[in-house]
Amino acid sequence: MTVKFRNQAVLIVLGLLLGFTNLQAQKLATGPQVLTFFSDADDTEQPYGLYLPKNFDENKKYPLVIMLHGAGSNHRLDLRRVFGKSNAEDETDKEATRYFPQWEDVDFIVAAPFARGTAGYQGIPEEDVYDVLDDVKKRFKIDENKTYLTGLSMGGGGTLWLGLTRPDIWAAIAPVCPAPPNGTFDLAANALNFPIHFFHGDADPVVPVADTRKWVQHLQDIGVEVSYKEFVDVKHDSWVSAYDNEFIFEWFGHAERNPFPDRVKFVSKQYKYNKAFWVQFDKMNLGTLAEIDANLNKPNAATITTKNLSAFTVNLKGHPRFNAASNVTFSIDGKALSAKVDSSVSFVKNNNVWAVATNPIATGLVKKKGAEGPIYEAFSTPHIYVYGTADNPSPEELKKRVDAATQAANWSYYRGEFVGRIMFFPRTLSDKNVRPSDIEHGNLILFGTKETNSLIAKYADRLPVHLNAADKSHGLFYIFPVDKHYVAVSSGLPWWTGADNKDAAFISPVHRRLPEFKDLFFFKDSSTNVIVDGNFSEDWKVTDEMKTKLSNSGAITITK
Repeated sequence: MTVKFRNQAVLIVLGLLLGFTNLQAQKLATGPQVLTFFSDADDTEQPYGLYLPKNFDENKKYPLVIMLHGAGSNHRLDLRRVFGKSNAEDETDKEATRYFPQWEDVDFIVAAPFARGTAGYQGIPEEDVYDVLDDVKKRFKIDENKTYLTGLSMGGGGTLWLGLTRPDIWAAIAPVCPAPPNGTFDLAANALNFPIHFFHGDADPVVPVADTRKWVQHLQDIGVEVSYKEFVDVKHDSWVSAYDNEFIFEWFGHAERNPFPDRVKFVSKQYKYNKAFWVQFDKMNLGTLAEIDANLNKPNAATITTKNLSAFTVNLKGHPRFNAASNVTFSIDGKALSAKVDSSVSFVKNNNVWAVATNPIATGLVKKKGAEGPIYEAFSTPHIYVYGTADNPSPEELKKRVDAATQAANWSYYRGEFVGRIMFFPRTLSDKNVRPSDIEHGNLILFGTKETNSLIAKYADRLPVHLNAADKSHGLFYIFPVDKHYVAVSSGLPWWTGADNKDAAFISPVHRRLPEFKDLFFFKDSSTNVIVDGNFSEDWKVTDEMKTKLSNSGAITITK
C-alpha cells in the first residue's frame, strides 16, 4: 500500500512538473494578434494590437513602432493600416476588424493601443499609450534607440502631442493627416533631435491640409529635419497612400535616437512634461511657455539660454562629452559659472541672476510635478467619483447626489455608431464607502460641501475655499493637491449646469470643457455665467483678483 501511494505521488509530481514545463515553453505566436495590459486607471484589462516578426527571436533586440488609430477606429484596424492593408472592396470597418489579412513580414515589433476608443490622446488614453509601451518592453527586448511613433488623423495629432511632450523617447515620428490638440504647435521646437515625416491629402475635407503645410514650414524654419508627402486629389484617407507597401518601416529604419545629443531645445508649460534628454525644468514662470536651449558644445563646457525659467537641472551622466574628474563650465544667459559635477547639477535664478543651487528646489506646497493643476489633471490619472452622505440626506436628495456623481463618471455613454463609447469605467462611491486604499491609489472627485461630504470635511482645513452650505444658485469647482494626489471639489451646481449639447455626438457636455478649465471655476445659475475662471498662485493660494470676486459673491468662505 505504501509503495503504491508513493508511486502515485511521484506520478502526480512528475505531471505537475511536466505541466509547468509546458507552460514555460508556451510562446506567443508570430504575426498579428491582440494582447492586454492591466490598467490601474479603472482596474480593467485594456487591449492592444501586436505584431511579432515571422522569425521572432526572443534573444534579439527589436525596433518598435507604436501606431495610434484615428476616430471611429480601433487597435485591430490600426494594425492593418500601418501595414498598408485597407478594407477590401465594399467592406465596412466592422467587417475588416474581425480578421487580419496576410501581409509582408517586417523585422519590427508593432504595437497599436486601443486607448479607450475615440477619446483623443491626452489624459487616460495618453497614459494607456505609455502603459502599452511599458508592457511591450517587459515582454520583449526592445531597442530603445529605435522606438518610433506614427498615427492617422486623431492618431496623427496624438503622434505630434506624445512626440513633442516627451521627445527623448522617440527616434522618429510620422503623423498622417494630423489633428493635434490645442497647444501642440507651441511645442514644435522639441523636435530638434528626431526627424518627422508628414503625410496629407490636398483634398482633405476633415482636417485642412493648410494646417499640415503650416507645421512643415515652421519646422523647416527652425531647423528640424522634416519630410512631407502631399497626395494629389486625396481626401481624408491619406493613410492608404502613406502606409502603402509598408513604406513607413523603410523610412523609420534609417532613424536612430541619440540618447545623449550635444544640443537640447525644450519648451513646456507643464511640470508633467518637464524633462528632455539631459535637461529638466524645476521651476517655471506660472502660465508661460518655459524654454531652454542647452548646448554642450565642448567637453565639460555648456552654453545655455533660457526664457520663463527660474530653476533647472542638467544631468550629464553617460554623456560622451562629460568627464566627472573635471569641473564643468556653464554660460547661462551670459552668466559664467563653474561646478564640480558627479552627474547632475541644479541652477536657480534669484534677482535675475543664475547661481548653482545649494538647497532643494520646489519644497513644500508649491506648484510642481504631480501638484500643478489645472482641473483636468485630476481626471487624467486614476480617480473615483464620491458623493456625500454625511448629513443623512432624504432618499430623494440622496438619489439626486448619486445621479450627479454617476453622470460625471459616465464616460462610456453611447455616442453613435461611428465613435461608439469611450471605454473607461471609473467607480462611483459614497463618502462612507471610500477605503484608505482608494485614497492612497488615486485622485478623488468630491461632490458636495464640507457639511455633506465627509471627505471634504476631512480636508476642510487644508482646502482654500468652501461654498456656503445654504447656497443654491452657485457652482464651485476646483482642484487642489492633497498628499500625493489631487482632490477636485464640485460644490453646489455641477460644473456642466447649463452646458449646451454642441458636439455631444463626440463628447458629452459633462466632459467637454474639462480640458479648458483652469484651477478654479465659479459660476452663478449656469456654467455659461462665469464669475471666476483662474489659477491659484505658485504656492496654491487664492490670488487677490480671485479673492475679490469670490468674496463679493457672498457665497464663498476663503480659508487661505
